Amino acid sequence: MNSNFLWHYFRLDDNLPHILSQIKKDKVIEKAINLLHGLRLTRQEPWECLISYICATYKNIPAIKKMIQNLSEKLGQKINFENRCFYTFPKPNDLAKASLHELKNCGLGFRANYVLETAKLVENGDFDLEVLRKLDYNKAKSELLSLPGVGNKVADCVLLFSLDKLEAFPIDVWIKRILLEFYSSFFDPEFVEKVSTKTSLTPNEYLKINNFARKYFGPYAGYAQEYLFHWKRLQSSQQ
Repeated sequence: MNSNFLWHYFRLDDNLPHILSQIKKDKVIEKAINLLHGLRLTRQEPWECLISYICATYKNIPAIKKMIQNLSEKLGQKINFENRCFYTFPKPNDLAKASLHELKNCGLGFRANYVLETAKLVENGDFDLEVLRKLDYNKAKSELLSLPGVGNKVADCVLLFSLDKLEAFPIDVWIKRILLEFYSSFFDPEFVEKVSTKTSLTPNEYLKINNFARKYFGPYAGYAQEYLFHWKRLQSSQQ
């Protein structure tokens, strides 16, 4: 495998010591950094990242992996390597010309409509993912939110993991728990009580938490998110 690809994909160009020094704001994140020191974000291909996160909506990891595998096997390109068979992730054209029936047979369910419409927009040149790299975080996120099936979390994931917006701070159920448990003093007690019992957040609730995290952790908030996320998951697995 090309060493340049590995360098790029695993973000080895990031100055990790500097980044960690910038996000080490308190004892909580410090514990996460000490335990997981060396953890890096990945720089994924934007198209694959976008479709993968659209598929991930309201699904667990095994189901997401199965959907991506099905899409690749049915609509991607077959590659033989060392007597093993692999499949590439389908390109925008591959998905744009697929039928809803084909996409639903891959296990996408209601997501099939979102994937098909998004693929058509990208394939027709009506939406250019690479242009988003040149925009600031807010403008790039606004553009992503115009796509079918893309909400705040999906947009933040795509920005963070494929478009170099390291201030993006995706909020899932784990991150919500962490922030409400360890950073509740930064929010109104009524707000904490309200969202603590909810399985999902309204757009306004998401933005309130997201805005706090990006302001608190700064331009590398996405790295803080990753460290806190994995730290909490490890804690839970050991209980």
